Amino acid sequence: MHVLGELSVEEFLRDYWQKKPVLIRNAWPGFQPLLAADELAGLSLEEEIESRIVIENGETGPWEIHKGPFPEEFFQDLPENKWTLLVQAVDHWIPEAADLLENFRFLPRWRIDDLMISFAVDGGSVGPHYDQYDVFLLQAEGQREWRIGQICGETSPILDGPKIRILKDFEETDRWVLNPGDMLYLPPQVAHWGIAQGNCQTYSIGFRAPSQAELAQSALDQILATSNEDMRYTDADLTPRASSGEITAEDTNRLLALLNSAIQQPELLADVLGKLMTEAKYPEHQAERLEDEEWDEWRAGFRRLPDLRKAEQARFAYTRTPAGVRFYALGQQWNLPEDDLALVTYLCDNNSYPRKELAAIDCSEEGSGLIRDLWLQQLIYSGDNDE
Repeated sequence: MHVLGELSVEEFLRDYWQKKPVLIRNAWPGFQPLLAADELAGLSLEEEIESRIVIENGETGPWEIHKGPFPEEFFQDLPENKWTLLVQAVDHWIPEAADLLENFRFLPRWRIDDLMISFAVDGGSVGPHYDQYDVFLLQAEGQREWRIGQICGETSPILDGPKIRILKDFEETDRWVLNPGDMLYLPPQVAHWGIAQGNCQTYSIGFRAPSQAELAQSALDQILATSNEDMRYTDADLTPRASSGEITAEDTNRLLALLNSAIQQPELLADVLGKLMTEAKYPEHQAERLEDEEWDEWRAGFRRLPDLRKAEQARFAYTRTPAGVRFYALGQQWNLPEDDLALVTYLCDNNSYPRKELAAIDCSEEGSGLIRDLWLQQLIYSGDNDE
């Protein structure tokens, strides 16, 4: 299924994606939250899970923010209203949350960043703000009013004082109340302000949007790794000039041509996206590589073990090249023959890998090596792992 209600994928991409907001009523009929409020609060007690609580009228001033992990007693001291708990990357820890994201497969899977779940009491909000990325806001429980405002940017005035970026000015253009199963899509830089009407949960599906600087740095890293020392600045077409100290437009055009020749390589740019977009969101939580001997033991019992599954934190992508297929995971690259296209497509397009399905895919020696590498790095796992 997709979650666009009566909108077709073609209509959504043509008319709304990165263009303008759209409210989709009953996008997910009968939706039930994956976690109760107390279970979500339980996640915020964990050291490795990123969480925040925003209190609109805190002891230290408006829009007070507290970062987890929280002691259990912290929740007992919260006010009766106007606070919000936000738990980041729930899909990294709850398999069912990772599977929920499969309903957004009409968009490139490597673009999805994470699923954030927020629980708010009556009046709870994180204030008027904007994001630099696309987001789907799925109402999971209760009601939340969403106010939509102006297009914002780096120069938009921000309130002084709060440790979160609250817009100083909010120019409301639309207002809706969302019920369970309703969903609001917002392109980047659209001001929005959500306010809970009673206790509620909202699921935020956010997308990766690397900055120009991040992409340039990644491209530079790729160029440096594959650079040819013979490719240098040249000026065989020099003509006489009045001043020997001047850098002319012709000089900078030669430099531009040299840099363009380095960057205008489709395979290199695919590597930039593939590596950058599959990097771990939380590298410090990446599982340690298993010992080679463990692979041999696991293979010996393959037919008796539970089905394989993509690690919840993992992001996979691939690209086709004249020489075959390139597969990306955890910021790494594997070069495979064309014969492994079916294998990498299967790995990228699914979260679960039943043994019989995986065994039925013909793959090369390099493809078998890929499975081994992914398993040893715990980017795929079976029920016998401690994932």
